[in-house]
Amino acid sequence: MTDYDKLDAWVNAHFDEEVRFLQELIRVPTDTPPGNNAPHAERTAELLQGFGFEAEKYPVPAAEVQAYGLESITNLIVRRRYGEGRTIALNAHGDVVPPGDGWTHAPYGGEIVDGKIFGRASAVSKSDFASFTFAVRALESLGAPLHGSVELHFTYDEEFGGELGPGWLLKKGLTKPDLLIAAGFSYEVVTAHNGCLQMEVTVHGKMAHAAIPDSGVDALQGAVQILNALYAQNALYRRISSGVAGIRHPYLNVGRIEGGTNTNVVPGKVMFKLDRRMIPEENPADVESGIRAVIADAAALCPGIRVEVKRLLLARAMQPLPGNLPMVEAIQKHGQQVFGEPIPAMGTPLYTDVRLYAEAGIPGVIYGAGPRTVLESHAKRADERLTLEDLRRATQVIARTLRDLLLIR
Repeated sequence: MTDYDKLDAWVNAHFDEEVRFLQELIRVPTDTPPGNNAPHAERTAELLQGFGFEAEKYPVPAAEVQAYGLESITNLIVRRRYGEGRTIALNAHGDVVPPGDGWTHAPYGGEIVDGKIFGRASAVSKSDFASFTFAVRALESLGAPLHGSVELHFTYDEEFGGELGPGWLLKKGLTKPDLLIAAGFSYEVVTAHNGCLQMEVTVHGKMAHAAIPDSGVDALQGAVQILNALYAQNALYRRISSGVAGIRHPYLNVGRIEGGTNTNVVPGKVMFKLDRRMIPEENPADVESGIRAVIADAAALCPGIRVEVKRLLLARAMQPLPGNLPMVEAIQKHGQQVFGEPIPAMGTPLYTDVRLYAEAGIPGVIYGAGPRTVLESHAKRADERLTLEDLRRATQVIARTLRDLLLIR
């Protein structure tokens, strides 16, 4: 048997254990917001200890977490040192959006039906807590001479931008790996992704009784004027094309609106939050100034309206860094062998924690357990699911890749 055969066989022999591990992770909710995620980190550390993996716990100070709008964050690092050489980090995030409505399976049940496991974060990205952990266990089962180290980074702030997850660990000097593989899907290796600008826009008018509306200034009408101007930008964005395969053009979405006090009151304040996705070729500063100009110009058409604009998040795009090629080539080679089809290297319109590693000069790629598309996974929708065979094979690909990157020749 080759080393690759041995790795595959180990994963197969321990796959039921891997699935049970994932079920336990799914069963501890990590809805973000509200973001009370420290209990999940504690449970993860407990489960890892059962495999002989000691997880270092790094709680983010409560004041920082609460100022960020969350409740608790404890990030985890597991360090496995095999000798002198480079350090490869494997990062996955445990925080997820709340389940929402429409589920036909319990969102925290980890139920298995027809070869799929259901539950919030089953695909994004507690699945890669499992694939990465069991890939490292498989690697160590070889007893082969290895050089370098592997670190598992399990963090809890991706949904809010990652600054208190990987960003916090990197800024505190708690880790500085040489290479990174981050949670992703199984049928492509991602080397670039979009950036994201999120902003909160508050439109102020003047409350009034609906019987005498002229005595007030309708903030909602002002907000509609601004929203129409913002949405009109999407037609212009379609004319801008990215040169990165898998990424098309910029776009803008308004995901939340609230305001007014009652049906018979002219609304004095309306707030909305927007999300502007930036292709890798765009300059974030130019994008933000352009959005602010559109808002200001639209507001100027509404006498009596005052607008406040606050930046909530600026996530820069991920660009390929020199040094990622060995990871890309290894994942593509083993992905094709295990899945029986080519694994393309491409970009994705999502944004991820990986950009924070890239900003720190750490070459990274995105690869893990999941289907061909986010749509298939039902991520951020009801009945999120993962095909167990994808979990098995992704674990094998990661284990094989780590072997190639760390084996002493």
